[in-house]
Amino acid sequence: MSSIKDTIRSTYGINRLVTGEYDPSVSASCGNGVFIGKKSGDVISFKGIPFACPPVGRLRWKAPLPCPDSAEIREAFYNGKSPIQTEWKTEVASYYPQGEDCLYLNVWKNSADTSEKKAVMVFFHGGSYGWGGTADPLYDGENFVRRHPDIILITVGYRVGLMGFVDLSCFTGGEKYPDAPNLGLLDQIEALRWINRNARAFGGDRKNVTIFGESAGGGSVSLLPIIPQAKGLFKRVIAESGSVALTFSKEECRDFSVRLMKESKTKTMEGLLKLSEDSLMEINKKLNYYNNFPQRDGRLIPSDPYEPYRSGATADVDILIGTNSDEANYWVGEIGGLIPFRFSIPVKFENDLRVLTKDDKQRVKQFLKLQSGHSMWRMAEFYDEMMFRLPAIEQASQHSKNGGKAYMYYWTHPSAIPYRGACHAVELAYVFGNLDESIFTGERADEQLSQAVTEMWTNFAKTGDPSVEGIKWEEYSCENRATMIFEKTPHMESDVLSEQRELLYPLLRHMITASYATLDYNVPFVRKLIAGGIGAAAAIAATVFMIKKVLEE
Repeated sequence: MSSIKDTIRSTYGINRLVTGEYDPSVSASCGNGVFIGKKSGDVISFKGIPFACPPVGRLRWKAPLPCPDSAEIREAFYNGKSPIQTEWKTEVASYYPQGEDCLYLNVWKNSADTSEKKAVMVFFHGGSYGWGGTADPLYDGENFVRRHPDIILITVGYRVGLMGFVDLSCFTGGEKYPDAPNLGLLDQIEALRWINRNARAFGGDRKNVTIFGESAGGGSVSLLPIIPQAKGLFKRVIAESGSVALTFSKEECRDFSVRLMKESKTKTMEGLLKLSEDSLMEINKKLNYYNNFPQRDGRLIPSDPYEPYRSGATADVDILIGTNSDEANYWVGEIGGLIPFRFSIPVKFENDLRVLTKDDKQRVKQFLKLQSGHSMWRMAEFYDEMMFRLPAIEQASQHSKNGGKAYMYYWTHPSAIPYRGACHAVELAYVFGNLDESIFTGERADEQLSQAVTEMWTNFAKTGDPSVEGIKWEEYSCENRATMIFEKTPHMESDVLSEQRELLYPLLRHMITASYATLDYNVPFVRKLIAGGIGAAAAIAATVFMIKKVLEE
């Protein structure tokens, strides 16, 4: 792990002011300065461009403000800092230097294509709204624009976790910070405003912007179409393994606030604002396990986030959305291996069953009977459906039913890592063309499949139609449920896993998420183990300890 840390940290640098001569062919003149990029072959990268004022001092936990106009000339060689987060093995950007001053973006363009109005693709990283950053090599855009010189690619940093998604209303003075539960989304909107003003400087068409993201990024790009402040800033959306379902109620967000009060030893905003950046980082280490998702606050995000899709409010945006067949298997690695996964997933499952009605539970029972293999894989498939695939289907269905254009995919090409299958995030190396980034794939990604995926993504960004030569991607509707299957050779199918969909679809109203903050271990699975004797009790106690240790490291 130290080699990964050393490698990512070695890429850090500070972009300096340029006072002498510079090469105008690798520069971009923007409203807040002239930025000098680096050229690699035909690809020019611009890294660490500020898109908002640093959210520090009096701006801590405040909505982002636009950068002031400037004529300064500055290098754009290095990524901006990662947002404050706990270091985590699968979030490589967490090893990059962190800080509150993290609102920066990166741009890649290919000088071989001199068009002035290229389609712009803007990527928002994942990380469960508590991790991630633009410094992750998985998101490097060089290979992407080398393959597709008619695209401008941009990756955006935004506040996460303690600094980006925290409800401060319970603190004295917290009423002055109403945006705090959804600051990361407001950061993304400010980045899109900057892009709208400055896309032309890189040869981009501000009227043809596609936003895309995975996991929390997929959730973000699903939420942005329903936020009035973001209207007109993008034309298309690609949501990978994320939807409006990745949100919390006010009640679910409360636990994090109570824990912050305890760890910070203050009940006032005045006390929070006096905390140093180092103190915030230390507090965050204790809280990162309890991170919030965006809050359905009724202010920025409605209590029913599907409603704008049902009302046709999103109809002016084209949407491509999909999930992977084994999303939940990602957590085999995240919580320390197969044994912790074996013991933890039934605890989560039985907690979630408590909110279901008798009829709902019967549906779940029938669903589990459809599955094969060990009970942990049957429960994993339940979460594949409830947290990922069915919310994506609902989003696409309501969008297409009410005037919008939608496309659906289902990724089945597996990781080479044992027990992962087509897990959460496995498609990212394929999408970016970073085939040697094997953290989720387990081996070098397949070149042919990667070429097909990036061509589909870029065709959609340019034209609104992801079809490629030889493969017609049909629009999704409730009548055809047309779905692109991403296996080694992509192909179309209709109404994938229809029986599972019909059984569990009514359960969507429960908004089952990955919230672990109030997980109760007093459930039948644990009681049964304990009843099995001291050996079983010791096993479950050790497993619970291991899970907590892994998640809180």
